[in-house]
Amino acid sequence: MQPASEANQRIARISAHLHPPNLQMEESAGLRRANCRAKGAAPGFKVAILGAAGGIGQPLALLMKINPLVSVLHLYDVVNTPGVTADISHMDTGAVVRGFLGQPQLEEALVGMDLVIIPAGVPRKPGMTRDDLFKINAGIVRTLCEGIAKSCPKAIVNLISNPVNSTVPIAAEVFKKAGTYDPKRLLGVTTLDVVRANTFVAEVLGLDPREVDVPVVGGHAGVTILPLLSQVKPPCSFTPPEIDYLTSRIQNGGTEVVEAKAGAGSATLSMVSICFCEVC
Repeated sequence: MQPASEANQRIARISAHLHPPNLQMEESAGLRRANCRAKGAAPGFKVAILGAAGGIGQPLALLMKINPLVSVLHLYDVVNTPGVTADISHMDTGAVVRGFLGQPQLEEALVGMDLVIIPAGVPRKPGMTRDDLFKINAGIVRTLCEGIAKSCPKAIVNLISNPVNSTVPIAAEVFKKAGTYDPKRLLGVTTLDVVRANTFVAEVLGLDPREVDVPVVGGHAGVTILPLLSQVKPPCSFTPPEIDYLTSRIQNGGTEVVEAKAGAGSATLSMVSICFCEVC
């Protein structure tokens, strides 16, 4: 039978994983957060997800917990983080999961992070354009990036929050003001347009999407999205009706999802796979 003191330390260690802000418990058990590490966890990326309780944040957190390259996973949101943290932490992989709730815990969630992924913000609803989101999401992104500049200025930042065409420049200006801007470390996640293009073109050609590569240039909203159908690999040709159909569907893929999911949450889950692959 284990001594009572050892059993108490193990209980405190579990609590420290799930409720890291509870410093009094950690100190009383002689534990520091740096020591709260799953047995066998290897050194790896320390990743923070800002907006972890949302429609993209939750499945993204699950995939990051699975990723063998991730050793520490911080989940931050303004609501519901404790439940998501408890759920994700039960997975039997090495990454240590810690939850952070609300603005007062933002800086603590970011300290020491190597990669910060931001799906936080209001999702599009039917009838909304990405530009309609700007006024709300711009303020959210600014606040989060101010925390990044202060707590982990060297971190790579993957920005998902729409409209990406506008939120990335906002983040850049925040980092410039703080003197921490590095264009190689600030990324707007728009690869989803390429993934959609590969899928839709593969359907027309009758191919496996994994065998198709469609270059997409421009922005990440409507007509700014420009698939280069003349440069598709493997080389192929399309009829004018096919070009019109594919161009329109690729440009409006996000709207297709939002309208189809009306009333059931409008988060674009295919975006989650993009963020997961970018870490791998």
